[in-house]
Amino acid sequence: MADKRKKTALVTGASSGMGKAIAKRLIKDGFQVYAAARRIDAMGDLAALGAKLLGMDISKEGEVKTAVGIILAEAGGVDVLVNNAGFGLYGPIEDIGISEARYQFEVNVFGPARLTQLLLPAMRKNGGGTIVNITSMGGKIYTLLGGWYHATKHALEGWSDCLRLELAPFGIKVVVVEPGLIETGFGEVVAEGLLKRPGSGAYVKLTQATAKATKDAYGKDAYGKGRGTHPDVIASVVSKAVSASKPRTRYVAGKYAKPMIMIRQWLGDRVFDRVIMSQMR
Repeated sequence: MADKRKKTALVTGASSGMGKAIAKRLIKDGFQVYAAARRIDAMGDLAALGAKLLGMDISKEGEVKTAVGIILAEAGGVDVLVNNAGFGLYGPIEDIGISEARYQFEVNVFGPARLTQLLLPAMRKNGGGTIVNITSMGGKIYTLLGGWYHATKHALEGWSDCLRLELAPFGIKVVVVEPGLIETGFGEVVAEGLLKRPGSGAYVKLTQATAKATKDAYGKDAYGKGRGTHPDVIASVVSKAVSASKPRTRYVAGKYAKPMIMIRQWLGDRVFDRVIMSQMR
């Protein structure tokens, strides 16, 4: 059974990267943490720290309902929900099947939305809480061949804004975290996904150039260190947000996030287009 003397948090996508770092930080902060992911075997370190593990595929309604049922029965709900689970589907919009695009939305938008719906009644009954939606700088900008991925992140941003207004009267806070380039394996997965697609066609040169640029951006420097920001930085941001009585509506953190968002915002789309295309040389 959950320790009801502690506040309760649920973190999705907790088997690696930002999700695991966030779960560890919230445990350190004194929360009773439910860590959810498809791969329970990858969360043994979290269990050793006291987390309660939930096997859950965010895209499957039955698994989401089962996980929520366990939390409601054991803890009566959550004080903090961190919607972190997600992935990046990259490739030419023309070439990606609509079924793949729908799955991208299922994982990045509809899954978190359904999980939130199921947990909200208890949060309202308990008189408050905080929902943290991990989007991306990709919710404010765009990159080559990321059309479907960016569509989901832009959608999650707008959905979060509306949710924040709806839940304010109930004392429930909604926070968006927009990470930049983080050392999570995201870049490697994107690059591999691009290269697995057909090696011929109208977009082959662009696909190969984008995969190379992605590998370079997320690769190692001359000293063998990753070029991105460590996930602990995002975990610290989440910790700060959930502990604040009046958190910001948005937190931007991680390499490239602030400058890229500012370039797009202040200099416009044409300049931003040139910045993005310059990486393909």
